[in-house]
Amino acid sequence: MKIHQFREQTDNFSYLIMCEASGKAAVIDPGPETADRIGELNMADLEIECIINTHSHCDHISGNRSMVSRFRCKSVSSAVEAGQIPGVDTAVADNETLMIGSVRLAFLLTPGHTPGSLCVLANEKYLFTGDTLFIGDCGRTDLPGGSNADMFRSMQRLKSLPDSLTVYPGHDYGDKVCDTLANQKKSNKCLRATSIADLALI
Repeated sequence: MKIHQFREQTDNFSYLIMCEASGKAAVIDPGPETADRIGELNMADLEIECIINTHSHCDHISGNRSMVSRFRCKSVSSAVEAGQIPGVDTAVADNETLMIGSVRLAFLLTPGHTPGSLCVLANEKYLFTGDTLFIGDCGRTDLPGGSNADMFRSMQRLKSLPDSLTVYPGHDYGDKVCDTLANQKKSNKCLRATSIADLALI
């Protein structure tokens, strides 16, 4: 499995996840520059099967149209927010899985930033957290559909995952572009919150 992380001008991160054996790939949260950035990789055997949106906010779906047009790929999102994202082909439920070549993607419903926010767990090693978890912080909950109570429960769910996972966030807001979940459990103020009220004060 190979991961390419693309930083958009908006501080968003987009990701290309590829099965090296088959050349099959998925793209998470494409931005307006993502299709061109992938094209610059010049990988002749690359076959992008789908784009995955972690949630429906415009900065995480802005590259959908260009990706579908250029690579003829399908679009995947949470069933909770599929109706808010144009052109969704596959709506996934909590704990549903998808194979991209030999890469197993598991979808974890982690509401809080939005009701249908997803984290994507790849091969039980890499966790793509969208706007649920940043390096050192979590997504805001004061936008429509946001919920401190849901975010706290999502933080508890992420805390239950293995320390060995590598966290890849949806924005470049921290002091590094990725980190182990073990380090985030120790240093991330949102993961360390012990109550909904505690999280609301952060």
